[in-house]
Amino acid sequence: MEISQEMIAIGQKAKDAARRLAFTGTETKNKALAAMAEALLQNQAHILSANAKDVEAAEKKGLRKSLVNRLQLTEKKIMEMSEAIQDVIALPDPVGAGEFWTRPNGLRIHKTRVPLGVVAMIYEARPNVTVDAAALCLKSGNACVLRGGSEAIESNKVLAQIIAEAAENNGCPAGSIQLVAKTDRQYAVQLMKMNKYIDVIIPRGGTGLIQSVIENSTVPVIETGTGVCHALVDKDADLEKAVNIVFNSKTQKPEVCNALETLLVHEDVAESYLPLIGQKFKDYGVEIRGCEKVQSILPYAQPAQDEDWSAEYLDLIISVKVVRDLDEALDHIYQYSTKHSETIITENYSTAQRFINEIDAAAVYTNVSTRFTDGGRFGFGAEIGISTQKLHARGPMALPELTTFKFMVYGDGQIV
Repeated sequence: MEISQEMIAIGQKAKDAARRLAFTGTETKNKALAAMAEALLQNQAHILSANAKDVEAAEKKGLRKSLVNRLQLTEKKIMEMSEAIQDVIALPDPVGAGEFWTRPNGLRIHKTRVPLGVVAMIYEARPNVTVDAAALCLKSGNACVLRGGSEAIESNKVLAQIIAEAAENNGCPAGSIQLVAKTDRQYAVQLMKMNKYIDVIIPRGGTGLIQSVIENSTVPVIETGTGVCHALVDKDADLEKAVNIVFNSKTQKPEVCNALETLLVHEDVAESYLPLIGQKFKDYGVEIRGCEKVQSILPYAQPAQDEDWSAEYLDLIISVKVVRDLDEALDHIYQYSTKHSETIITENYSTAQRFINEIDAAAVYTNVSTRFTDGGRFGFGAEIGISTQKLHARGPMALPELTTFKFMVYGDGQIV
């Protein structure tokens, strides 16, 4: 594919910025980040005005409510974005961290963390990703090229302009933060082919977006994952605790990847537990799609189809299945999990340990909501995505995952 001159200019500017950012000091980067955080607060009215255009357009298009909720900004959300940047400032700078050792021949080897270079983000709907990604890339010494979805284009243009100007005015090179303002798909595809300028691409969004980037990119991809997250209510569960955890996992923010999509319930507690969580879901407007056993206990449950067990609803819908034992639950999760986040609710230590040890996922919990799979909740300040792959990065990705290693070797005339 031919790369347009416009995209080449963005790539070259990012590459030039990355060269300088690689040795920009922590103090300068933190100063720029602080200016970015303050600029967001000072420009709230401008940001909300742009966001209102995106929300209005989304509602006219008939986008489902969960997507509109992801898109919409408020003064509180802008404050949270600013606070997330402050959290990043407080974190240790990963660049330069490492270890030092001396070989028997006198060679001194320093394994040190260095930035990846130019990080491209292709993402959907959520304007806060623009700020989170830029802040994490800047602190880790990377230039970033951002390509958000058409749904949030007005919000993203304003946010990117505000933070890019703040960073540049406080010591960071021009081109450190850039937004691809064209929403035509061809520009995203071009970005995927820009090996000469881009060091890594991180897609963040639904299954279609992620698969498109994986299949079309010639630039290395860090895969962030679809979240078909499970909760198992074990026969030894505290049922009150189980109701609270499952309800929070599903309803606190159903449109995100760490929301619960499938509930598994041990048959020994199904008749006592399902009416409790079922009524709570029903009152809140959650549609339950259940197996035959679930339907026999909850007459208002809809029949689950085969595709429900692999569905990432991102909505107030949940699939529910009664299982015979832990083995059946583990088999079900093994078959349908996207290796994102899985949780068990149980008071049995041995059962919990077996679940944690045998489940293959980025985050595995005992008696905890799946909603905790988040960079901020893990103490990372923010996150650039949640990786479900196993190479280089896994789980919430923050500063260390945006660096790689360089070996700096010091000698005094040694030869092999």
